[in-house]
Amino acid sequence: MTNRILDFSNSAAYLHARGATLEVELNGKACHSVPFEEIAALVVAHSQVTFSQSAIARLAEAGGILVVCNDRFMPVAMTMPIESHWYQAERFVKQAAFTVPKKKRLWQQIVRKKIEHQSTVLAGATGKDHGLSAMVPRVLSGDPGNVEAQASRRYWSKLFSDKQFVRANPEDPRNALLNYGYAVLRASTARAIAAAGLHPTFGLHHANKLNAYPLADDLMEPFRPIIDAQVLRILSNSDLSLQLVPKTKHELLSILTDRFYSEGEGRTLFDILARMAQSLARVILARESKFVIGLDSPLSTDEEP
Repeated sequence: MTNRILDFSNSAAYLHARGATLEVELNGKACHSVPFEEIAALVVAHSQVTFSQSAIARLAEAGGILVVCNDRFMPVAMTMPIESHWYQAERFVKQAAFTVPKKKRLWQQIVRKKIEHQSTVLAGATGKDHGLSAMVPRVLSGDPGNVEAQASRRYWSKLFSDKQFVRANPEDPRNALLNYGYAVLRASTARAIAAAGLHPTFGLHHANKLNAYPLADDLMEPFRPIIDAQVLRILSNSDLSLQLVPKTKHELLSILTDRFYSEGEGRTLFDILARMAQSLARVILARESKFVIGLDSPLSTDEEP
């Protein structure tokens, strides 16, 4: 299966289904057709993009995600398939009964992997990891010392070599790039969760009554440094605008279709996300005790030395 991310933010378009294919019309003329089974995410950011009910239904049936953006090109809504696995009802019950101690051990593993990957990206950007790798063993079950937050403060204060950088500043274009990349990564993670027969509402660590995707927020954490590294590349490319214009967004999302090492083998990010979600399902069902995140490094196979 090809995992393609289609972004409609540049012009008006009409999207409709023709059999197993998504048809794209521009100015009343059919211009493109893409098999639904090849679409991982459909990102819509133009106010005059319209689509038929059958297009959304076929996209969901094929396992694709629809991401809707606001007038600032930031994702604000997401749909996901609700019938992606034969035994999902059984798995939802097992997820609901998954014990807190087991969740805490998985969260420890996720945070350790996230800090490892932040360390790699920071060392590549600045020549040293500023002590991040030494923080990894300090992450205990459930991360009671909140080492994740300590590592993040150190990471963000060094990554852009800018002491004034604050992640919470919505006016900083670097944050807009990061948030957009994270949103598409989140949608891709939610898709993998649904395909594994799990429900994104049953999180391991994240919990908020207004958040419908806490499990996606948990599982995407070790993958965030992939987006961070790509934003660094965009910042160093004088041909690219720092605004969320089509060319910059295309460059930002292109990293999601690259290949990364997973347990020594080169795999697509979508494949790694799918395998990680399937591994989590086996742990929840008590068929395996080892949870495999699977991403060896946040650098693509082309960048690895």
